[in-house]
Amino acid sequence: MRSKYLIIGNSAGGIGAAEAIREIDKEGSLAVVSDEPYPAYSRPLIAKYLAGERSLEGMLYRPADFYVQNSILFLPGKKVTHLELDDRTAQLEDGERICWEKLLLAPGGMPIVPQIEGIAKKGVFSFTTFDDARAIGKFLESGASKAVVIGGGLIGISVAEALMKRGVEVTIIELKEGILNTILDEQASSMAEKAIRQAGVAITTGHSVTEISGTQAAEGIILDNGEVIPCDLVVVAIGVLPRTRLALDAGMKVNRGIMVDRHMAGSHQDVYSCGDVAEAYDFVYGENRLTPIWPNAYIGGRIAGYNMAGVEAEYPGGTAINSLNYFGIDIISAGMPTPPNNDSYEVISQQADGLYRKVVLQDDLIKGMVFVGNIEKSGIVFGLMRDKVNVASFKQSLLADGFGLAFLPRALWQARLEIPPGLNYSSSFSVQAEEIFAGE
Repeated sequence: MRSKYLIIGNSAGGIGAAEAIREIDKEGSLAVVSDEPYPAYSRPLIAKYLAGERSLEGMLYRPADFYVQNSILFLPGKKVTHLELDDRTAQLEDGERICWEKLLLAPGGMPIVPQIEGIAKKGVFSFTTFDDARAIGKFLESGASKAVVIGGGLIGISVAEALMKRGVEVTIIELKEGILNTILDEQASSMAEKAIRQAGVAITTGHSVTEISGTQAAEGIILDNGEVIPCDLVVVAIGVLPRTRLALDAGMKVNRGIMVDRHMAGSHQDVYSCGDVAEAYDFVYGENRLTPIWPNAYIGGRIAGYNMAGVEAEYPGGTAINSLNYFGIDIISAGMPTPPNNDSYEVISQQADGLYRKVVLQDDLIKGMVFVGNIEKSGIVFGLMRDKVNVASFKQSLLADGFGLAFLPRALWQARLEIPPGLNYSSSFSVQAEEIFAGE
């Protein structure tokens, strides 16, 4: 099989690249290979499926006829096992080979599975794919009533809420001292933990699981302090690792992820990468980092697609952006929620009546933000951070209840936005924020 463009991966990055390619090149052959048997779906919505709030059709990232309408050869349920970059071929598990001219690697991440005794027992699951959600849902039909979620990050919190909605008693085990510790500061983590406990979830922090007990099926977990917690369902939600094996075996430059430049190009000619597997430019840190979130994957995919189709485009840079709405609490964080402990950073924060707002500054540029409770103005603050606006003249107003464009110097918002007269400026930023956090 021959294809001018080959995309390995069928999630946000792969779809973004395919759309960009088709904007430029309507005729060039384009193949998308996915090791899952489904059309592209929104992975952040698998918890909604488990909770019974979405069907697969309601999770689709694009209409079911997307591939046909865009003349894409879609190869679902196919696994690429080997790449020959010099020969420009991809070997599939079933023996088929695909020859390509331009290649995008966007295989995403894989769940971290710790070396815990009993990890292979019946009733132990990961939670990163639609099949994981389906398998847990089917298992619940057997009467499972008590679950332990190992990991208090985004994945763990989302599956915990879904299980609670299914009537399951849930305990979260987090190794570190606070939940959501990679995306929130200590104060926001504490507020989130309080809300989750009030919803009826038990949380144990500062301990790890050493064993999953039971004969053939999970009957409980044993902590490092000897405590035993009975359960009949265990969900391992520690996190994900970039799926770099194909790139490594092919001889590409890989650090924690596949190394790419601002064109999303890897170390070999005509090979690109994006999404959870790629180390791309982070505009907050000023260096390449893994930022495994949905919006960055899609934008990075579009940049890769344009360059693959011959139109030069540069990735503007992304950063960590997380929007949570679990257990009745709204949280948005972006960039650097907790700055390094040195004098070059300034922190402005405000807390009252269950609300919390925080902005991290360096040289009067916004480097991070955390909003808990009222997140309405987060889109404006994020826009200022993304565009590297010097906020020296109005930084004390960033957390004001009525903060909006009226607080910005007139010349600044007129020059930057160029919004036609009569358009509601606050509304435009609200729409922007919704787009930024869509799918998360």
